[in-house]
Amino acid sequence: MTDATLERVPGASAGDYIELLKPRVMSLVVFTGLAGLVLAPGHIHPLIGAVAVLCIAVGAGASGAINMWYDRDIDAVMTRTANRPIPSGRVGADEALGFGCTLAVLSTLVMGVGVNWTAAALLALTILFYIVVYTMGLKRRTPQNIVIGGAAGAFPPMIGWAAVTGDVAVPSILLFLLIFLWTPPHFWALALFRNGDYTRAGVPMMPVVAGPRSTKRQMLVYTLVLLPVAASPYFVGIAGPVYLAASSLLGLMFVGCAVRVLLSSDDGPAKKMFGFSILYLFLLFALMIGERLVVGGGA
Repeated sequence: MTDATLERVPGASAGDYIELLKPRVMSLVVFTGLAGLVLAPGHIHPLIGAVAVLCIAVGAGASGAINMWYDRDIDAVMTRTANRPIPSGRVGADEALGFGCTLAVLSTLVMGVGVNWTAAALLALTILFYIVVYTMGLKRRTPQNIVIGGAAGAFPPMIGWAAVTGDVAVPSILLFLLIFLWTPPHFWALALFRNGDYTRAGVPMMPVVAGPRSTKRQMLVYTLVLLPVAASPYFVGIAGPVYLAASSLLGLMFVGCAVRVLLSSDDGPAKKMFGFSILYLFLLFALMIGERLVVGGGA
């Protein structure tokens, strides 16, 4: 690591610290956490609900900041990440670590005191899983890094659910599984057209280790398995018929993307699948929220 990763260049802006929080990733985490809160049975005071969502956002941001601190060496050699605040020298590594740890502790404590300790425990588990299990343990060691590590991004709906109910139930576990199974084809699509970056950094993403062809086959399998899991919220009563029809259509479109990637010899279909995968997950959770708020869903 260079000295630029250890000492901050004077004049780091607020925007640099916001960038440490990975706001694009945070936005999806917050949205799925909000979905868990809206879909859960029972009622929560709007202020307490807002606190819960804020804690989920801050906890996700803390994870992102500590992830950037740990990965500053490989971020520096990857085109996609070379301009992040630490490798570019705009924020010092020690400052980023302190920033992330402070936010992690505060978000967990506020969740516990202001909402409930079940939600706080799940939030703490999410942060630790992303940092210790995924970032430090799996990312540089196994091509299954995203498969196992994807659990960190799948916890937010369970946290939102627990914020209302104080417990974990089957519907929230199904929401977890939906995101968990979505994660590999989503990230492997990115890895296919960013293969050179991961190869230079020595990160054993599936396309680097198993090759593009094997990765594409696995992506198709995941999209097929995801079809019934994505439909399951209807069958446990947290989504209605509109969601069931739309999730089936969107799921078939996701499978179609995977088929096109499998049959292609260039990066175009993988780039399109990556973009569609984000829209796919957003629409599924938006439909569940919409049915619950507008027409009462199936609950």
